[in-house]
Amino acid sequence: MIAAGLLIFAIAQVVIYTRGYAFHSPIAAVVLAAIGLAAVLLQRRLRQDAPSQVRVPQWLNLIGIVCAMCALFADRLGLGTNLYQVTALIAVGCFGISSFLVLEGIRKSRIAPK
Repeated sequence: MIAAGLLIFAIAQVVIYTRGYAFHSPIAAVVLAAIGLAAVLLQRRLRQDAPSQVRVPQWLNLIGIVCAMCALFADRLGLGTNLYQVTALIAVGCFGISSFLVLEGIRKSRIAPK
C-alpha cells in the first residue's frame, strides 16, 4: 500500500510541476511509461504471493532505457525531431511490452493449477 502511494505521489509530482503543453512532448510519455514500469516491477517485488518464475525481460528494459536516454539528450546528440520522437516512441513501447509480459506471467501463474 505504501509503495502504491509513493508511485501515485511520483505521478502527481510529474503532473503538478509541468505545464499543460509539456504533455504534448514525447519525453512526458517516456517519464510516465517509466513510472508505470517501475510500478509493475515494484508490485512484483513486494507481493509475497508473486510467482518467482515470472521473468522480467531485462534486454527489453535496457533497450527502453537507452532509447529514453537518447530522447532525453536529443539536443546534445544532434538528433532530428523525427528521430527524437521515434526513440521516445520505442522507449514507451519497450516499457509497455515489458510491463505486459510481467503482468501476463503473473496472471498465467495464478490461473495454472498448483
